[in-house]
Amino acid sequence: MSYKKEHVPSPLVVMRKAGYSAFTDPKTKKESFVLRLTAGYYPRWHLYLKEKNSQVIFDLHLDQKKASYAGTNMHGGEYEGPAIKKELMRIAGWVKAVKRGS
Repeated sequence: MSYKKEHVPSPLVVMRKAGYSAFTDPKTKKESFVLRLTAGYYPRWHLYLKEKNSQVIFDLHLDQKKASYAGTNMHGGEYEGPAIKKELMRIAGWVKAVKRGS
């Protein structure tokens, strides 16, 4: 999901309002956001917030479990489907709410 930058004046506020926490991968040092669905570490929503040209991009997937292969970051994840669409729509609601409040 992407928006023009002027439609998302504060992406970090959107993520906080939507319940996401900042996360820095200890191995890669990549910054992202996560929203845990249970008390455990998995499953969780995992979102990379990117800015490219005049766009803010919300790159979302669902991490189902920890990497299962030694020496790799591969994990059981969903990158499309009804659950992804539903969560993106929920985030879109927060984009609108934050914009109205600014």
